[in-house]
Amino acid sequence: MNSAQKRHGLSEDKKENLLTAIYVGSIFIILAVIYIIHLPSSLWDRIVDFFSSLTLAPVPGTGIALPAPSNPAAHIELYTAAFQFTIALGAIEIAILVIRILWHSPVARKAETLENIVFWLGTSYLIITYLVNMTLAAEWFVFWAGIILIFGLALVARAFVLLAKR
Repeated sequence: MNSAQKRHGLSEDKKENLLTAIYVGSIFIILAVIYIIHLPSSLWDRIVDFFSSLTLAPVPGTGIALPAPSNPAAHIELYTAAFQFTIALGAIEIAILVIRILWHSPVARKAETLENIVFWLGTSYLIITYLVNMTLAAEWFVFWAGIILIFGLALVARAFVLLAKR
């Protein structure tokens, strides 16, 4: 370790390893808390019911059939758990971005974290809008189109951060 690393504490590799540990540990904590919150109704049974209900359904306006639950509105509790997971993961990503800024992490890492924030918070918005409040089966496919849109927006957000560095 050189003198500059000693002055600043942790090396870049150790900082990244610590952030990875925090992130992975947070995911396990989030999963456990959500499972416990939904324990009275057995979240695991809800997951099994969801996958058991998948059938091929026509995508409106196309001749394509894709997997969809036979009754999407029957899985509100599972969608609520997914919403809770994505919103919590978005919050963890925000905390990690703050740490990355304070630790002067490389811009590429900050851009990646911003991409994750846009994706997880955007996904949480789509879940609450199109799945939890679902009234039409066609909204199932609108949700997945929205996921593709959010993924594109997340990539664009990352690109803007990387461009701003230049």
